[in-house]
Amino acid sequence: MSNVQDDDELFIIEDTADISGDPRLVRSWKVAIVDDDEDVHSTTCFALQYVQILNRPLEFIHTYSKDETRRVFATESDIAVVLLDVVMETEHAGLELVSFIRDELGWADTRIILRTGQPGYAPEEEAIRDYDINDYKTKNELTRKKLLTSLTAAIRSYEQIRTIDASRRGLHQIITSSAAFTFDHGIQAFASGVITQIAALCGVPPEGLLCAQGELNEMDEEATPEIFNVIASAGHYSQLMNCPIEKIDNTKIRQALRHVLTRREPLFGPYSMTLYFSGRGNRPLAAYVDLPFPLSDINRDLLEVFCANLGVCLDNLSLVNQLKNHAYRDQLLKLPNRLKFIDQISSALEQNQPAQMVALLDIDDFAEINDVLGHHYGDLLLKAVADRLRDQLGEGVFFARISGDVFGLLGDQGLLEPETLRQLFSLPFTIEATAHSVSMSIGMVALEGYHGDGAEPLKDASIALKRTKIHQRGSCTLFTRSMGIEIRERATLMQHLHKAFDAERLFLMYQPQVDLETGQFTGLEALIRWRTDDGVLIPPNDFIPLAEYSGLIISLGAWVLRTACFMMIRLQKAGIAPQRMGVNVSVIQFRQDDFIDIVEKALKDSGLAPSNLELEITESVTMSSAAMFETQLSKLKNLGVNIAIDDFGTGFSSLSYLDKLPVDRLKIDRAFVNQIDTPEGPRIAELITQLGKKLGLQVIAEGVEHAIHWKTLEAMGCHEGQGFFIGRPMLEDKLIEWIHTKGNSMRPQ
Repeated sequence: MSNVQDDDELFIIEDTADISGDPRLVRSWKVAIVDDDEDVHSTTCFALQYVQILNRPLEFIHTYSKDETRRVFATESDIAVVLLDVVMETEHAGLELVSFIRDELGWADTRIILRTGQPGYAPEEEAIRDYDINDYKTKNELTRKKLLTSLTAAIRSYEQIRTIDASRRGLHQIITSSAAFTFDHGIQAFASGVITQIAALCGVPPEGLLCAQGELNEMDEEATPEIFNVIASAGHYSQLMNCPIEKIDNTKIRQALRHVLTRREPLFGPYSMTLYFSGRGNRPLAAYVDLPFPLSDINRDLLEVFCANLGVCLDNLSLVNQLKNHAYRDQLLKLPNRLKFIDQISSALEQNQPAQMVALLDIDDFAEINDVLGHHYGDLLLKAVADRLRDQLGEGVFFARISGDVFGLLGDQGLLEPETLRQLFSLPFTIEATAHSVSMSIGMVALEGYHGDGAEPLKDASIALKRTKIHQRGSCTLFTRSMGIEIRERATLMQHLHKAFDAERLFLMYQPQVDLETGQFTGLEALIRWRTDDGVLIPPNDFIPLAEYSGLIISLGAWVLRTACFMMIRLQKAGIAPQRMGVNVSVIQFRQDDFIDIVEKALKDSGLAPSNLELEITESVTMSSAAMFETQLSKLKNLGVNIAIDDFGTGFSSLSYLDKLPVDRLKIDRAFVNQIDTPEGPRIAELITQLGKKLGLQVIAEGVEHAIHWKTLEAMGCHEGQGFFIGRPMLEDKLIEWIHTKGNSMRPQ
């Protein structure tokens, strides 16, 4: 730049305007000169003095090193062009700044013109290929004309990119703001939102804005001015809320609003804009906005679209209110619904009313009422319950329909005593001239200690209600902190269980079974175990119910079945296998339509004969959905698979039904085996053994932990046993060792 030629006196000045007026109208292009040579700074400024590009002057930012540039740029914004020296304190300082500008600052729009006085230090092709730069020049080729040409092209590109980005962001803002306005309740809330959205759309602070409303039937210049009032204001106009337009001190604002409201058209000035949009019932609205700079064409276009959207939103407000009524109100009983109930709890929390209580009332056996007597009868019962709650509790209690047959109550603890609620249903309801008694299960929670969202206490009341339904229907359960801790622990455990299964942290152990008369090794039971990452063993009684509840038991059970079958094949190939491998099956698995297919595939893939597999099902499982289980068990027997009833004696079996089931073996529960050497004695174990013999079934006892257990069971005629006295659950290598040392024959001394 030091050699400025005389023929380069051409200045690029486009659409020159008078900028001597209000300083707010003077917007400039920021151009950063980054160079360690002071002469470059001065000659560049000299060459570009008095220049305007695209109607704006240039504003220069000077830095002389990489570190100084990083500090200055960290506090700057909207730099259009950076004239960047390649070599400063180091030969790569300029290129390192390019990475800083693009990657750390995230300035994707800023145009970077790389300049070098030492060609060769940063090869042009490599720099353009490897760095996000927009032009590359040597300093001696940048004459005044070429510098202005490059700078104009860069600024034009910067402006186009910014315009496209502003258009994209503006349209997105219109869409999101229109959606937000749709759900504001009422015109005043709507107008307040207009202020915020216009400010965001134009990139100005929400200061000096106000919105006015009029209710004239005929709009003309002679209309009565007092009917126009400010309905929303912000910034230094905030004191004008509800002020009539004619009482606004600022004449320009008053005239602008009157002009727009009567002529129904926008008005743009150099210092402000006043926008028009039509309200409900053809009532006009106007928004006055102070501007720190004139609006660009793109902003005017966006505002036109924005105002049109606002008009549509206003027309739809009445429809939205109707939709909100449906969203927050149960249409059958004309009661508030779950969403409204949560809002009401939230309001009570905001108003700091800790003495309030939330109660959930559930009609016991309501599904059966619908199935037997029909949905029409069920609807009449719900209406009768709602009427009694309304009549007996009065206005002091807020109540809602939470779900099908669950009602929610919110009120003072003194009004929602459990006994008081139960007494409400002591008398039967009269439904279609028939007396119908109703039992209600109740879950309750006190609001004390809760904050914020009403969904949290409602969730805890639901936990208490579920406890009531499970443990004592027709009674009441008050939620306690320990319940919440237990639920969270269960949720955490369930989450970890899924991760453990995916990470193969679950494994099988095998417990041997022996003939009590001969001591011969006859069978194995596959038992699933879970060891956490920190080495803690989680008991199956803790995680199997979670697996059943979450549905994980389906894939988990299939994995156990396949793993056990392949284990049995390995033992057979080694010549040390027993007669059978036992696998526990959950009721959830039995209910799967493809359960039989899963068993067949496990046998086929492993090569195990069906007669070597025994599926163990609990007594309670066999008694629920009896017809379905009888069909499934028959299919398994047709395959050749053995069936055992596990934990026998803990359920409530029908002996006539048990006689029809295609099973091979009864397993005496360990609880009855442990009674053998206690005052209760072996009575139940002996009874089950005799029952098994009468039914022609093999009998095996679990929990054989002492020699006396073995001898007593053998004496009463029990065929087989398993337990710690025989062998603990073992991994494969320990099991093989046990088979070689004890599996041939073991007898108590």
